[in-house]
Amino acid sequence: MDVMGCLTSGGVQLFLQQLVNGLAKGSIYSLIALGYTMVYGIVELINFAHGDIFMLGSFIALALLNLMGVTAMINGGIGPGIALILVALLGTALLTGLLGITVERVAYKPLRHAPRLAPLISAIGMSFILQNIGQIWRGPAAVPFPDLFVNTQFNILGVRVGLKSILVFVTCVVIMAALTLYVQRTRRGKAMRAVAQDYDTSSLMGINVNNTITLTFFIGSLLAGAGGLIYGAYIGSVVFTQGYQAGLKAFTAAVLGGIGNIPGAMLGGLLIGVLEAFSDQYGSCVGLGTQWTNAIVFAVLILILVFRPRGLLGQQVPEKA
Repeated sequence: MDVMGCLTSGGVQLFLQQLVNGLAKGSIYSLIALGYTMVYGIVELINFAHGDIFMLGSFIALALLNLMGVTAMINGGIGPGIALILVALLGTALLTGLLGITVERVAYKPLRHAPRLAPLISAIGMSFILQNIGQIWRGPAAVPFPDLFVNTQFNILGVRVGLKSILVFVTCVVIMAALTLYVQRTRRGKAMRAVAQDYDTSSLMGINVNNTITLTFFIGSLLAGAGGLIYGAYIGSVVFTQGYQAGLKAFTAAVLGGIGNIPGAMLGGLLIGVLEAFSDQYGSCVGLGTQWTNAIVFAVLILILVFRPRGLLGQQVPEKA
């Protein structure tokens, strides 16, 4: 079969099927990317530990589900599954949010006025520490994550759409919409935007800069924890290395969309998820296997940044002193 025949062999339905798969996985990347973009937008720090907070969020969610006896309710239907995921989501998000505050207070706050290389190295160190905590806690092998409900399949225009994919996408969109409204409409959100523009002026206007930065870490880590639970429920297993793998793609999503831009993080995550799905499906048509997916994703990122260095939705802003 020639290349064109291979690309068109599945028709529109296969294309749409991969689009659905990509949007579901990309939604998870978007949630993680929000933490990167929020922290960078305010303190101009790449928080490399963020991906590992996401990983620990999966482990915390798994522990909470086990405590609630989730294994006895695996086949309990949609209602019990949604109730469980909401309780576990809130508990996981709160705990990872507190973990994010701890990381900020221990590893970043003392270095806030140090040369930029110092907090960057500290972030890498915290990443290794959290990753090893995850390995010691749950071991080096992948751990099964329980099904929270029966994954009902819906047939929409000939495309099979799983209930998991719908819930993942809808949950992530709702969370990101709520965050956008919070940042744009609330007093705390306006304080975040002010601090992102100028520390000194914000302080003179009565804004507590330290508390605002801490709140940013809390919200970003809270979203990472939510992403950890959703990832486990969607993929079906969790492993201590997932923070590095998903975190790297989420950081790439933040850069692709425009680091510091909340809608950009969402857009970047969705694009990377779709690129992955299409690469896995159609890569063999041009002589590439699924092992080339990461190379293709990052090649597209490089091309976009060559022509638009600020990312798709990023804006050029002056550096803070």
